[in-house]
Amino acid sequence: MHQDVKRAARENGCGFKGLWADVQPLFDQADLLFGNLETPVAPSTGRPGQPFVFNAPEDLPFELKASGFDALSTANNHAFDQGSKGVLETLDRLTALSLTPLGSGRDRAQAEAPRIFERKGLRIAFLAYTDLFNMDLNRAENAPWVGRLDLEPAVTAVRLARNQADIVVVSLHWGIEYEHLPRPRQREVASRLIGAGADLLLGHHPHVLQPLEWIEAEGRRGAVIFSLGNFISNQDRIYNPHTMPEGAGDNRDSAALVATFRKGIGPVELETVHMEPLWTQNNWAQFTSGKATRREIQVVRAQPDGGLLERRRNRIELTLSAHLPKVQPALGAGLAKPRMIPSTSPQTAANPI
Repeated sequence: MHQDVKRAARENGCGFKGLWADVQPLFDQADLLFGNLETPVAPSTGRPGQPFVFNAPEDLPFELKASGFDALSTANNHAFDQGSKGVLETLDRLTALSLTPLGSGRDRAQAEAPRIFERKGLRIAFLAYTDLFNMDLNRAENAPWVGRLDLEPAVTAVRLARNQADIVVVSLHWGIEYEHLPRPRQREVASRLIGAGADLLLGHHPHVLQPLEWIEAEGRRGAVIFSLGNFISNQDRIYNPHTMPEGAGDNRDSAALVATFRKGIGPVELETVHMEPLWTQNNWAQFTSGKATRREIQVVRAQPDGGLLERRRNRIELTLSAHLPKVQPALGAGLAKPRMIPSTSPQTAANPI
């Protein structure tokens, strides 16, 4: 978690919840809310966060819980930023609040086991893996562990989860930073996991959005968002929409994924996937020039407004549909949440599982 994000939470009078207050109505509609927690929460056993080595304050889990989050992926490249003790402290702090960590555990078996949720008569299984480590401290299977994305074991895990649940969701920390399109290996992994029984794949890591696609494999159909972009960060803080190309602000684009599942006579189906465009407002320029007295960073819905938000919304939609005219490098964690509606009438809410 970037230092300025933490500073903005301290100075806004509302804490971390104030950073995404505009998105909270989307969260409130969800039956099950997921996010990628790309930081340890280890103030007792770790050291203060610094650039590229993260550590979040102890109040963050409380505010995530108050915001409605249910499941948080802890399988990402920053998982071991505060060492193995940091993994354990993060698990303790989340589980104490009934927040479910995904993809890390006190040992390998716990990290790789599916987490099962029940909502409106449906069983939803979550798995989480990371394809990247800044520091890989997986040493012994009976010690703190973070799930690595190895294809064949992941396929087997999805098949087993399919036997335990009506819906299978997989969180995947993967991809190349600042690239707007997935690599062939990611497409192969997505196809194999959906063929094995996954319904929805939630990707993150590249810091920019990547396409949402429906995939058919082995007689099954599922959806993958290859990258959700940065939900909140301090990246691209210097972006000026008046003097810079649009691509220079891509790290501030994001989207909340809302998935609707329907239970009918047969198996539960993933009925719709809706992406709600989001944009991170950042007053770095005003603050550093002395025009603002405190740091402000806030995620807002990119609504049609005839101005910047509408332009960002259009760019987000082009990126999600893989129709971005030109991929431009940009310089900044993703979030997803789904809504499950086990009824005969389709309904969507804002952000994925």
